[in-house]
Amino acid sequence: MKKISITGVPEHFNFPWLQVIEKQPFLNQGILLEWHNEPKGSGEMNRSLRKGETDIAVVLTESFVKDKIEGNPALMVGYHVESPLVWGIHGSGKSTVVDISQLGHGEFVISRYGSGSHLMAFLLAKREGWDLDNLDFEVVGDLDGAKEALQDEIHKLFLWEKYTTKPLVDIGVFKRIGEIPTPWPCFVMVANPNILEKHPEIVGRLRELVYNQSMENIQKPDFPYVLSEKYKINIEDIKSWLSQTRWAKNGRISIKTLKETMEILKNLNLIQKTVEPEKLVFTPLVGLY
Repeated sequence: MKKISITGVPEHFNFPWLQVIEKQPFLNQGILLEWHNEPKGSGEMNRSLRKGETDIAVVLTESFVKDKIEGNPALMVGYHVESPLVWGIHGSGKSTVVDISQLGHGEFVISRYGSGSHLMAFLLAKREGWDLDNLDFEVVGDLDGAKEALQDEIHKLFLWEKYTTKPLVDIGVFKRIGEIPTPWPCFVMVANPNILEKHPEIVGRLRELVYNQSMENIQKPDFPYVLSEKYKINIEDIKSWLSQTRWAKNGRISIKTLKETMEILKNLNLIQKTVEPEKLVFTPLVGLY
């Protein structure tokens, strides 16, 4: 039995993947789909793609674009979520800071270098006029690591998707002192070269199944309640998140958006060069326009 491994963060964005994988649509072709949670985020998933430890990953756009330009052999096969990701700007629940304007020191805890929590810190610093050359980072691994770190480092900031952390804000572990949206679509589906060479048609069909599942979900009245129960997020917060979420429904990717994403990363000195958009995607499956 051939196994195809798919990796993503254990968050509400990826529920359509879990639904599709539960159905095991390719068993009659001798292919088993396996889902792997990666709480450390996109930086760790990029490492897994580079090492061939996962076949497909659902990665933050900015994190993959940077890693691809720096040598990751994997390729985008489509977006998963096309709307921006809204990042919560969090301080310790013990902090007395109530507004981002009270800060300016640029000290962050991050999951790992190259992750969204790392890269978005530069976008925030740019927005706030902080010195990009003097930002300070403490690597904490994942959400649990951030919870622990901010018990002591109450002057540091932590960026994470606002609805994932909302339960922790509600009970006072974190204090949300602002938010910042991405200026690009938030999640991309990425596949490593081995699976694209051996099973491009399976990757394409799997992608379409996820798109179809996402479209089916938003038509179901009970969908918000299913997500709320599974991910332990307040139902009103889930409804708010769904109202601002635009799921991808086909394999089309805008050349303009890819170019703009690279330019923003380059202006932040996070990448040293830009590349032709065709080098970021698996062109047999992606319709660039």
